[in-house]
Amino acid sequence: MGGWALSFLSEEDFREHVKATIEKYGKKLESYDVKRFNKNIIDPVKLIFDKTVYGSDWESIVGNELFRQRDKSNNNDIGYFHQRIFQYMDHCHVPENGREGGWDVIFQDEGGIVLPGGDVVHRVYVEMKNKHNTMNSASAGKTYIKMQHQLLQDDDCACFLVEAIAQKSQNIKWETTVDKDKVSHRRIRRVSIDRFYAMVTGQEDAFYQMCMALPDMIEEVVQCAKGVTVPHDTVLEGLWEIARRTGEPAGGASMAMAVYLLGFGTYLGFGKGHIG
Repeated sequence: MGGWALSFLSEEDFREHVKATIEKYGKKLESYDVKRFNKNIIDPVKLIFDKTVYGSDWESIVGNELFRQRDKSNNNDIGYFHQRIFQYMDHCHVPENGREGGWDVIFQDEGGIVLPGGDVVHRVYVEMKNKHNTMNSASAGKTYIKMQHQLLQDDDCACFLVEAIAQKSQNIKWETTVDKDKVSHRRIRRVSIDRFYAMVTGQEDAFYQMCMALPDMIEEVVQCAKGVTVPHDTVLEGLWEIARRTGEPAGGASMAMAVYLLGFGTYLGFGKGHIG
C-alpha cells in the first residue's frame, strides 16, 4: 500500500475526524429491544402494508424500521462530518456552535477567492446543508436574509449555501423567495460540496479523493476503536414472544397482532389481555 493520498488533509487528522464522527453515533449503536423500538410509537398499519405489498418477511420489515430509526438521528452526525472536516483544512475555520454569526464554516484567503463571474473576495461565509431539499421556504428565507445582512456588514465577502447532496455539481446564484419576492445576488451562491472542496483546496477532485479514502478509514477506525460496538438487536425475538402470548394462531396473524399491540395496545378492542 502506498503513502497517504490526500495532500489537503493529513492521515492523522482524517482518522481523528472519522473517529469523532463514529463516536457521535453514541447511543444509536446501542442495541434495540421491543421497548426501545417502540419508544416513539411505530405505525403498525404501515408496517403491515409494507410487508405485504413488498412481499417481504417480518425480519426484513423490522430490520428496515430499525435502520430508519437509526438513520433519522444519524443524519445530524453526518452533518457534523461534512462541516467539521474543514477545521483541518488550510484557510478554513469552523466556529463553535452559535458563535461568530452562527456560520458553519468561514473560509478566508489573503490571496483572494475568485467567484464565477470574476468577483474577487477574501472571505466566504458558509451555511451547510446535508441535502438540497431539506429547507422549507421559511428556513430558506431566513438563511437568505442572514446572508444579505452579512454582505451589508462586510463588502469583501460572499455567502455560500453548501449542499452535500445537491441536485448536481454547481456553483450558481442562489435564487429563492423572501416575503413572496424572488431574490438573488451574485455573491449569495448555492454551491455543491465538491465545488467548495475544489475552491478551498485548489484541487478540482478533492472531494472525490476524500470519498475514495473514506471507506478504508472507517473500516480501520471501527476495527481499532474501543467502545465501537456492533449492535445486537432483540426486537424480532421480542415481537415473536408477544405474538406467542396473543392467543392468535401461530404465524403471520399472531405477528400482525403483536405489531398492532405496539401502536394500538391501549386502543379499544386491542387490549384484551393479549400482553401480560
